[in-house]
Amino acid sequence: MKQTLFVSLALMVGLFGGAFFTARSYSHAQTAPPSPGYILEREAEVKQTGGAPHGGPGRSTGYSFFDKEASFKYVVRKRVLHPGAAIGYHLQKEGEVYYFLSGTGTMQMNGKEFPVTAGDAVLTLSGSSHGLKQTGKDDLVLLISYEKH
Repeated sequence: MKQTLFVSLALMVGLFGGAFFTARSYSHAQTAPPSPGYILEREAEVKQTGGAPHGGPGRSTGYSFFDKEASFKYVVRKRVLHPGAAIGYHLQKEGEVYYFLSGTGTMQMNGKEFPVTAGDAVLTLSGSSHGLKQTGKDDLVLLISYEKH
């Protein structure tokens, strides 16, 4: 599990640098990777606006990167919680990393609340429960990553 979370966090760090690519994995039987050997996705191509996740109130915009790539084993998502929006309180089934890019919010973890802002990272472990509320006048923008199942 630690290795999976490390890989997930490493992928997010790569995204922070602006490189929205991922290398494909290849078996040893292949002599050369198929061209071009990476995937580029743009926000405008994957943007979906709708209700907040997990039954939370308000509106949010989600950007799910590389969902259609079956060989990529991680979820990499940008989430924008618009003013008044919240991710509903829910049980976490796998380790998940939240990295906050901008805005302010209140995170609830296992019944306790604490503020979050740009530059904060939260690791939610399997079996814990959490929710997230946008606070302030600006959108709360974060990256979320976890292993696909």
